Amino acid sequence: MGMSETGEISALELSALLCSRVCHDVISPVGAITNGLEVLADDDDAEMRTHAMELITKSAAQASAKLQFARLAFGAAGSAGAELDLGDAKAVAEGLMKSEKATLIWDAPHATIGKDYVKLLLNMLLIGIASIPRGGEIAVHVGSDLTKPHLTVSTRGQAARVPDETAKFLGGRDPEHFLDARAAQPYFTGLVARSLGLAIEARMEGEGFIIEAKAAA
Repeated sequence: MGMSETGEISALELSALLCSRVCHDVISPVGAITNGLEVLADDDDAEMRTHAMELITKSAAQASAKLQFARLAFGAAGSAGAELDLGDAKAVAEGLMKSEKATLIWDAPHATIGKDYVKLLLNMLLIGIASIPRGGEIAVHVGSDLTKPHLTVSTRGQAARVPDETAKFLGGRDPEHFLDARAAQPYFTGLVARSLGLAIEARMEGEGFIIEAKAAA
C-alpha cells in the first residue's frame, strides 16, 4: 500500500481504490442487464422474456442510480469552489435508496452548498447504510447555517452498529489494518471532512447510530 510520510496513502492509491469501489457497485446490475439480454436473444418463451425485460428495466435503473450517486459522492462535479443544489443531492440519494433495505428521511434546506459538503454528506449516507445491514431508517439532517454546515446522518434498525471499516479508518490511515476498496470509502469520508475544517465522528447513541460532521472546536 503506497504511504506518504504522514502515514496517509497516496492520491494515486486512493483513486485506484475508489475506482474499484465504484466498479464493484455497478458490476452487479450491469451483469444482470447482460443476462437479461441473453435471455431475450435465445429464449422464445413469453413468460421468460417478460421476466427478462423486468430484470433489464430494474437493473438499468439501479445502475443509473448508482452511477449518478457516485458522480456526486466521488467525482469532481464541477470546478473548484462550485456549489451544488441540495435538491440534486436528495434526488441521487433517493435513487440509490430504492435498492436498499432502509427508508430515507431527508431534512435539509432548499439551497445550494459547496460541492465538497455535498460530497461529504453523500459519503456519510453510505456509512449510514452500512450501519444497518438488515435495514431500518436513515435520517439526513443539514443545519440551517450553510456557511458552516452541520451535517448529521442517524440510523435506526435491527443490529445497528458502527461499521468496522468506519471505526478503523474514518479518523485516518491505520498502518495496522489493510485498506481495501471497501475501507477506502470511510477513509475518503474522513479526508473530505478534514479538508473542510470539520470534525467528524461516528458513534452509537443508545440503539441508534450517528455520524456527525461539524466545525472543529
